[in-house]
Amino acid sequence: MKTSLLRRSVLVLSLAALSLGGLSLQAQAQPATKKELVIGGTAGSNADQLKFGIVPLLEKKGYKVKLVEFNDYVQPNLALAQGSLDANFFQHLVYLKKFAADQKLDIVELVQGPIAPMGVYSNTRKTLAEAKEGDRVTLPNDPSNLARALLLLEQNKLITLKPGIDPIRASEKDVAENPRKLKFLPLEAAQLPRTLGDAEYAIINGNFAISSGLKLTGAVALEKPADHYLNVVAVKRADKDTPWAKDIAEAFQSKEFKAVVDSKFPGYAKPAFLQ
Repeated sequence: MKTSLLRRSVLVLSLAALSLGGLSLQAQAQPATKKELVIGGTAGSNADQLKFGIVPLLEKKGYKVKLVEFNDYVQPNLALAQGSLDANFFQHLVYLKKFAADQKLDIVELVQGPIAPMGVYSNTRKTLAEAKEGDRVTLPNDPSNLARALLLLEQNKLITLKPGIDPIRASEKDVAENPRKLKFLPLEAAQLPRTLGDAEYAIINGNFAISSGLKLTGAVALEKPADHYLNVVAVKRADKDTPWAKDIAEAFQSKEFKAVVDSKFPGYAKPAFLQ
């Protein structure tokens, strides 16, 4: 009898130990809330918006944030997809969707943000109306921004694009009329500011114009970006609903960020929630 009771006691204690051990293992298996973030942005206005407007807000929420600056439009998305970044902020939605499809990357937009408008700059011409026959025009070579640059020239009546084409996919082949016989020289976007000494006009993305010391007010023409040309924060699809991603989105939509944009980034195109 005593032996039987002893065996039962040992069994109960063993089960209890296993149960406690199981709870302990379950507790250990639950991941801690992510509080360290790595965010990428292109040098200039995009990185500065993160630095002055977003990082301080995330730090107030207890995050430790590392910013990584890039000088091209390819590496930030590759780094995001490979896990070196948690998020990036440098591109508009059209570029993001095309790049993700072309490279087969499962990255998506999280929230919109401001963008420095693309502008036409010149050291030798004060207006686009002064364009002469054969003038050289440098412009971005990535498809979505090339289309954007051509549309800007069309809006200023320097060229006419073929009727019925998709304006966000236009290329030099889609130019129907070019009365001044402008010569288009597509180049890597980051290199465009350096071409001002050689070309009569350079069509430069706003962030690279600013990072090179140019002012938006110094452009001979500025675009008025459509909503699909506003910058977006990109994340991996699997991360879109995480608490930290929601905190990033909340920071971009906050009145504190709006105040930073209004004071430090005048002239930027903004989503409706920052107007």
